[in-house]
Amino acid sequence: MTRSYLSRPLAMLGLAGLLVLQGCAPMAPGKAGLDIDTSVSARSQGSRVRFIVLHYTVSESPRALGILSQGEVSSHYLITDDEPPRIYRLVDESRAAWHAGQSEWGGYTWLNRSSIGIEIVNRGPVGTAADGTPAWQPYRPSLIRAVKALVRDIAERHGVAPENIVGHSDIAPLRKQDPGPLFPWRELAREGVGRWYDESVAQALGARFAAQGLPDMASVRQQLARVGYAVPPLEAPEREMRAVVAAFQMHYRPARYDGVLDAETAGVLAALVAASGPAGAGDASAW
Repeated sequence: MTRSYLSRPLAMLGLAGLLVLQGCAPMAPGKAGLDIDTSVSARSQGSRVRFIVLHYTVSESPRALGILSQGEVSSHYLITDDEPPRIYRLVDESRAAWHAGQSEWGGYTWLNRSSIGIEIVNRGPVGTAADGTPAWQPYRPSLIRAVKALVRDIAERHGVAPENIVGHSDIAPLRKQDPGPLFPWRELAREGVGRWYDESVAQALGARFAAQGLPDMASVRQQLARVGYAVPPLEAPEREMRAVVAAFQMHYRPARYDGVLDAETAGVLAALVAASGPAGAGDASAW
């Protein structure tokens, strides 16, 4: 009886204290008469943003702005080719923009849900070069400076890993080529924006492959998947695997991006895998 008699006033006191605390807690207005208490924030949380995807627009600034703001596609940011470039935020970073489409990177699919999309005003392919390959519009230095600053800011705020700063061609190699072979991935990576590889290691491995023969395609497929690319199934047409190799070349060895594995490409891939960690180094050393 004594324990029951004491517990009731203690319980009432605890309830009264709780009500007092709730009365002092920050409250956010909710719909349908709901009040949301925002006084407690969970420690275990993180940004929904895992990837930053770079695109070119193909069209000029006014048309690109119209398409991305009024059409069926969108991006979080548009960087114009004005001098100096102007940066539009078209979609809040907390919301999904429709820029990636069917896509995959590092085992994650449909990246609209987990990425920030940046469109850069650039026409992409603008004709044919003397050797019969596509000619591409170059990126002006001021435009690239704006890209660097924006990507660095987003990556730092959301904790995006360097290997997850990618091009549309990386995440959708069967459909896309942007931001193209003239986009200076190496320059960005050297300034801490994106991933690169040890070029001396790549050169040494490339020389070894040139002397001893190329790695088998099973190894190439495994290593491309390890660095993030979605590799088509074995029964897929050969052109699909060539498209993935071409996307890799366009990002990391843009001097030639025909999708044909050569010693230089194999050396770059092995060096990139080696730089990704102990497991990768072991895999690369077996080549």
